[in-house]
Amino acid sequence: MDSHSKEQRVQWMPVIRDGMVAAWPICLGYFAIGLAFGVIAQKAGLHPLEIGVMSLLVFAGSAQFIAVSMLSSGAGFMPIVVTTFMVNLRHLLMSSSLAIYFQRINSGWLTLFAYGITDESFAMNLTRFRSKSWDWRRALVLNHTANIAWIGSTVAGGYGGQFIPAGAFGIDYALIAMFLCLLVFQLRGLLYVISALIAGLLAVFISLIVPGNAYIVIASVIAATIGVFLRKSRFFTKREQGS
Repeated sequence: MDSHSKEQRVQWMPVIRDGMVAAWPICLGYFAIGLAFGVIAQKAGLHPLEIGVMSLLVFAGSAQFIAVSMLSSGAGFMPIVVTTFMVNLRHLLMSSSLAIYFQRINSGWLTLFAYGITDESFAMNLTRFRSKSWDWRRALVLNHTANIAWIGSTVAGGYGGQFIPAGAFGIDYALIAMFLCLLVFQLRGLLYVISALIAGLLAVFISLIVPGNAYIVIASVIAATIGVFLRKSRFFTKREQGS
């Protein structure tokens, strides 16, 4: 039994190492954005312990920024819940993209992995899954390494917020900057650029018509659908064959 446990530990060591190494760019981003969120949440009246619990239970940067903003404006419980739910509906799209790599995984491990899916971990894991040098264990370690970094940085920001003036250092722009970086890293060809432009233009247009944050999901679904049809078009088929 001891030898079997030792063997399992030895097998997990390279998995943990690979997952943590892959997660460090995300962690660097989370330190900056998490500190920014912690400062903003502290300015909104949240205690560092409350900030930590929120990060643990929600673990969604954009939703947390929105929730804190709504709290500051005096919004009620249900509007905050509904708004953050709508914003996080994009996780359905991300989860469906990753589902093909988790077809034979135990439901317990799958639940633990699903909890840790964020925009950043999704982008990193999907890229590595496509390279065929990745597995669900390494993806799981990556997710929760990033999770620990996020929770720790938000709590640290909550404690340090009392020493930082509101709006200093461009803190309010941190989340937008992160998403722009993620977008740039995902642009691997003309089709991706076109899809991103369509999604952006549609999001702006639909936001003027549809109240709330549903425009994010609507624009993403429409742009992705258009991207699929464009990829099957003769122009892009020839481009792929030529490359």
